[in-house]
Amino acid sequence: MRIRIDAVDLPGRTCPAPDDGGAAVHRNVHVAVQRRARPAELLGLVPGDAPSASWTLDTTAKRTPAGIDVLGPHVQGGPGGRFLYLSWGTVDEAGAFTMFRRAKLLLDAVPDEVLDTAARTGLLVGSLGLTDARGMPLCARVVPPAIRWSAGGVSPPTPPRAG
Repeated sequence: MRIRIDAVDLPGRTCPAPDDGGAAVHRNVHVAVQRRARPAELLGLVPGDAPSASWTLDTTAKRTPAGIDVLGPHVQGGPGGRFLYLSWGTVDEAGAFTMFRRAKLLLDAVPDEVLDTAARTGLLVGSLGLTDARGMPLCARVVPPAIRWSAGGVSPPTPPRAG
């Protein structure tokens, strides 16, 4: 099964660094999918001011007595608690990425009927906005309605705005 993440409403290339009382600024902000057990290995680095972003991940959907378990190189967590990380960071002049926050897309929040259909059709699509209510890069746990999950290649027409 493939998982495609379609994102809109990216927050821009700069944002305040809240841990510094807002005086410091993160510059050249980018977002990417983080690989499991390898936080420095990123898939599809996208500038924070891009009009949209999309990532496609190869996974395996395995039927278990507890339901469908999703495994793959970018799938984090254990059975019953799988998720994907969208990592936000700055990119320096040498191209080095320094993470400052992450969004955790919880796969156990995918409705059972959507995950079942996706396992049969081979495609699960998550649609979301990447700017939170404060205008910052989306972070923390991301569950519906902040993300809309669909199966079989038919994604919702308009991804929800974060917040």
